[in-house]
Amino acid sequence: MSHDHTHLSPETNDKRVAVAIWANGILTLAQIAGGIFAGSLALIADAIHNFSDMASLVIAFAARKIARRPADSKMTFGYGRIEVVAALINYTTLIMIGLYLIYEGGMRFIDPPEVKGWWVVWLGSIALVVDALTVLLTYSMQKDSVNIRALFLHNLSDALASIAVVIGGALILLYDMRWVDPAITIGIAGYILYLGLTEIGGTIRTLMLASPVDIDTDSVISAVTKIEGVVDLHHVRFWQMGEHDASLDCHVIVGKNAWNELENIKRKVKQTLDQEFNITHSTLEFEHPDHVHKDSKTYGHG
Repeated sequence: MSHDHTHLSPETNDKRVAVAIWANGILTLAQIAGGIFAGSLALIADAIHNFSDMASLVIAFAARKIARRPADSKMTFGYGRIEVVAALINYTTLIMIGLYLIYEGGMRFIDPPEVKGWWVVWLGSIALVVDALTVLLTYSMQKDSVNIRALFLHNLSDALASIAVVIGGALILLYDMRWVDPAITIGIAGYILYLGLTEIGGTIRTLMLASPVDIDTDSVISAVTKIEGVVDLHHVRFWQMGEHDASLDCHVIVGKNAWNELENIKRKVKQTLDQEFNITHSTLEFEHPDHVHKDSKTYGHG
């Protein structure tokens, strides 16, 4: 029995993101105000984490809109890479927030302030509800988008942070353990740093035109050179325009006896790239063995 998943329209997904933005925005304001009133840095830390997620949602929302624009004379590659730029902004912001919260938490360890435990418990509980709502709204969307998956994981971590804040408030109420508040703050900050530092690498790779991590480039070259008529490859460049699009540019040296079969060789090369390596876009320049570029390197354009 087959199980077909219903794919929601982009407009429906946009509405879900918009609801998540508003929910996180209202929650952030409530947590910051409550954190200041209650004297809880952990509550403010959770609010800043929620704000970073709201900002991520706003950036992702705008990027999704812009990315749908068709290519034009000014942006001949199209606008799809805006989502990668948005991800870089989001992760950089996460790292900066994490470092700041660790500093603030350390300062509060030195001089723990009075904390109103009940405010921390109630606002932390409300945050948990909103975080759970956002997780549910983005769950189905994250299966097809790395950017939305990052947002989903962030909000899931928010839910866990909210649980920690509630536990901290309860400990302050029961045992006056004021050191718990900065301890939880540093814990949340550490997790924010972990998310930012582990996720930002893939974004930088894409912007640096690095080879897709799931493609063995040597295997691709080997497979193409085994095609009848192909002698060798050079000036090979693997890259990605977006998070799902692997591309290849290269020069293909074709044997003298196969020079009249260029169209057939090109078809076989593109078929191999698509079927065996899921490389759907390739730009191929064919070279006659008598006119090969001298001292050419396998990779790059040197």
